[in-house]
Amino acid sequence: MDKLVIEGGVPLSGEVRISGAKNAALPILCASILSREPLRVQNVPHLRDVTTMLGLLGQMGVGVSVDDRLGVELTAETLSNPVAPYELVKTMRASVLVLGPLLARCGEARVSLPGGCAIGMRPVDQHLKALEAMGATIAIEHGYMHAHAARLTGARIIMELVTVTGTENIMMAATLADGETIIENAAREPEVVDLANCLKAMGAKIKGAGSGIITICGVPELKTATYQVMPDRIETGTFLAAAAATGGNIRLRDVRTNTLDAVLDKLREAGAMVDCDDNGISLRMNGALHAISLRTAPYPAFPTDMQAQFMALNTVAAGSCLITETIFENRFMHVQELRRLGAQIEVDGNTAAVTGVEHLDGATVMATDLRASASLVVAGLVARGETTIERVYHLDRGYESIEEKLSRLGARIRRMH
Repeated sequence: MDKLVIEGGVPLSGEVRISGAKNAALPILCASILSREPLRVQNVPHLRDVTTMLGLLGQMGVGVSVDDRLGVELTAETLSNPVAPYELVKTMRASVLVLGPLLARCGEARVSLPGGCAIGMRPVDQHLKALEAMGATIAIEHGYMHAHAARLTGARIIMELVTVTGTENIMMAATLADGETIIENAAREPEVVDLANCLKAMGAKIKGAGSGIITICGVPELKTATYQVMPDRIETGTFLAAAAATGGNIRLRDVRTNTLDAVLDKLREAGAMVDCDDNGISLRMNGALHAISLRTAPYPAFPTDMQAQFMALNTVAAGSCLITETIFENRFMHVQELRRLGAQIEVDGNTAAVTGVEHLDGATVMATDLRASASLVVAGLVARGETTIERVYHLDRGYESIEEKLSRLGARIRRMH
């Protein structure tokens, strides 16, 4: 099992390119199920979750071709096996995103209940209720969702909670349904908009993506298209947090700055000088790092996927702050590991009180989920001495070549097998 070893205390400096967004690429890859014609997807990140998704689509009968320029071509002319088995689904919650497309295209699907990071319940009940409202019959037996629908029909769907994968699943299913589907209380995340733009490139009729109400008019079929995945805003935020924590000076290129307003506002509040242009973000620390309180909430508020990285930043900032997690009930598992490095953090329910210390000290820590892994990397970069991060397979699910990119920014980091 791989480990990352970091010798901390070096300010990050230089320039790196941001990869395509994992959370946009995965649903876009699933959209290939909806058409008999090829879907060419560019700027696909080389990640473990992407490899898992391509394997899942391949065993369903989708033709998969990968080029050497971060491109994938998917052809679902025939779907011989509309099944998502437990062996492939257990490591990646996004596998549930095949359910809606399979129902719309094949009229049936057998999908294992999803796995992924152990950060909370994240139930799929809203996916199922919405698909049932569109005419599907769904039963859960032996850990699998068995779904059937002779033909999905448009419906008015009111999401009880804002759910990104739920919005994406229903939006994809509705593209081939009879009539009009309206999703109310829809997720507004940029990744939802990216999926909608890809579907529209394939011929889908979608309005309102990025707002709380999305309207989809079903069409008989979707066509071939070429689409480029948006840059990863969470990878962008992680590198910016690492640079701020280490007192660095970096530039990130191939980013989309308008997806990061809440994160950039907090970095400026922490004392970072942040400049944006059409293709990049530059961050420079020129003074003390200040503790910043934050509260996670659905987009466009502060993202839950950046909470752990900002907690690591706050451990060495001047002052005290409160971090409140409102999305997932079990997303403070990194706290105990940060404490092993000398952080002062107290947790009360869904709020963590962080008091900055003069320095962290390197130690051996264990990653518990994807974003917790990133927080330990940030902490290791600022800690005195050597930090060893175990179970970094979590990190490989969401960050492309992170040790190589950090090395280009001057970090002393290496992978051990």
